[in-house]
Amino acid sequence: MSKDLRAAAVQVAAHAYARYSNFHVGAALRSVSGKVYTGCNVENAAYPLALCAERGAISAAVAAEGAAFRLQAIAVVAFDAAGHAQAVTPCGACRQVMVEFGADAEVGFDSADGWRTLPAADLLPHRFILREAAPD
Repeated sequence: MSKDLRAAAVQVAAHAYARYSNFHVGAALRSVSGKVYTGCNVENAAYPLALCAERGAISAAVAAEGAAFRLQAIAVVAFDAAGHAQAVTPCGACRQVMVEFGADAEVGFDSADGWRTLPAADLLPHRFILREAAPD
């Protein structure tokens, strides 16, 4: 995991709209094409409408590169209201989205034991796979 992705995630976390939780999350990813995209969490008073940083970054990548986007690596960081780093792993929804675009992609995050990097598939070993419908 390159330090530039982690630094970009830290930088974008400062832009998070975390009005309700004061939990500022930033994500920075590198696509297989070599481009970097970022995202931050965007909360809403109706909590289920919130957007995670990881899915925000992936949405930006898909918007820029189209459906052919493939994830190579993603770094995720989080900070409390005082700016202290927090241990965080991607939520289940984000894990599912990450494996859709790159099961072998490196996922880096702060854990209780320090910075960790794992393949996306290791974070969600029993992911949902939608089989394509058979042609008529």
